[in-house]
Amino acid sequence: ILESPDGSRDAQVIGSIVDYRYAPDDPQGALDVLAAESTRIISLTITEGGYRDPDGPAFALITEALARRRDRGIAAPTILSCDNIESNGEIARRVVLANAERRDPALAEWVAEHSRFPNSMVDRITPATTLEMAAAVRRDFGVNDRWPVVAESFAAWVIEDDFADGRPPLEQAGVLLVDDVAPYELMKLRLLNAGHQCLAYFAHLCGFKFVHEAAGDPLFAELLLAYFESEAIPTLPAVPGIDLHDYTRTLVERFSNPAVRDTVPRLCAYTSDRIPKWLIPVICDNLASDGPVRVAAAVVASWARYAEGTDEWGTPYEVVDQLADSLIPIARSQYENPTAFIEIAALFGDLAHQPRFVQAYLWALDSLHHKGARATLEALVR
Repeated sequence: ILESPDGSRDAQVIGSIVDYRYAPDDPQGALDVLAAESTRIISLTITEGGYRDPDGPAFALITEALARRRDRGIAAPTILSCDNIESNGEIARRVVLANAERRDPALAEWVAEHSRFPNSMVDRITPATTLEMAAAVRRDFGVNDRWPVVAESFAAWVIEDDFADGRPPLEQAGVLLVDDVAPYELMKLRLLNAGHQCLAYFAHLCGFKFVHEAAGDPLFAELLLAYFESEAIPTLPAVPGIDLHDYTRTLVERFSNPAVRDTVPRLCAYTSDRIPKWLIPVICDNLASDGPVRVAAAVVASWARYAEGTDEWGTPYEVVDQLADSLIPIARSQYENPTAFIEIAALFGDLAHQPRFVQAYLWALDSLHHKGARATLEALVR
């Protein structure tokens, strides 16, 4: 179901998914499909955290399938990552080759020579499916779909045109095929994805449950535009065919779409996989070029405050993050040691030793502790 900001809806049954194998229950069946001669593209959507463990089950399956293809004389496939990480194809290539090298150096050589790993960028806001969404589909469309996908009407898919064994006419489906995905990739990661992080923790601390409610608040719209215009856009290269200022104004409209009903907790989850990849590079670029970092530093401070696990009224909430067990006590220690959170070098590098960043961060954190999230935002953007 596609939900437009004007309230119109478009429902469609996706007919291209004709079969599936659930690898945890049927690993052999999944391998048979991955290793089949008819399978020419293996696409990946395993989220940012899926690349944290290069020995994870997804990459183990792919490596085994590649070995079987080589042994049977079947052409190497294109492995197409669609995940929200910079240079996703290059990273997928490194992980697959590392797995193949450990298994058999000759396999790694074969994969390196014959497989292709194009970079890609996918731009569409798609919240997690809920029971309410399924009920709405039954009520409004008479379809009993237990896992409907609800998304905004906006969509952009950019792929590096580098395939191992041919490709379908993707351009006929609106895909933009280019020689270099990097400008589009950086635009999306540093604007849409980092923009979500700018919104998330302040919104949570202010009591918002839905993204559209926060983005529709003029104060939060000012926050987003301040980040986009003063800190993010100056770090981006030109993007062919796209006006970055228009794109950011469109983002505020997209975030404000009430029909999508994206949730603030979804944006707050797994931050240790997100902010280091999407926002910290913006901060580092601006520090290097003497650009502003005040808004982004405040966003990092809002994460540190959120990671304490209690809201401004003392009510506890769950911090969903694979590092939660270590992050929460560190965040709670920052009343005594205000830089404790940003001293986590694995997440922040040397930012705790960058005076311009630290000054802006400490101002925001102190304000969050003593004045609250909304007052901090008002002082930040007005």
